[in-house]
Amino acid sequence: MNLESPKTTINKSAKETFDFLSDVKNFEKLMPENISKFEVLDDDKFLFALKGMPEIILKKKEAISPSKIVLGAAGGKLDFSLTADITAIDENSSETQLAFEGEFNAMMAMMIKGPITKFIETLATNIPKAV
Repeated sequence: MNLESPKTTINKSAKETFDFLSDVKNFEKLMPENISKFEVLDDDKFLFALKGMPEIILKKKEAISPSKIVLGAAGGKLDFSLTADITAIDENSSETQLAFEGEFNAMMAMMIKGPITKFIETLATNIPKAV
């Protein structure tokens, strides 16, 4: 299953946006209002839970400055990744798009498609406000 957020424009350089997203503790500022738990576990790993959903641990798997950050599931039953693609528009602005990729059976995909789509759209919408 592949899902993408809308592209969002940030009034910061690609490097500033990359630096912000590279620090996993900043993801707390991007989370939706229905977050019930957020905990930084390591320099490159955090745990979060949304109300009514199981806890998810994300780990930074790859960082290519200033254009790409890949977070992946760390443990748990689901294997997926969340990629932030950052494109420089000019010196003082950039564009970001989040992409979610995962392998799920048809039943699971049907159940999580809506909530995951809403989740990555919320993260993307919150990036310009938080950076």
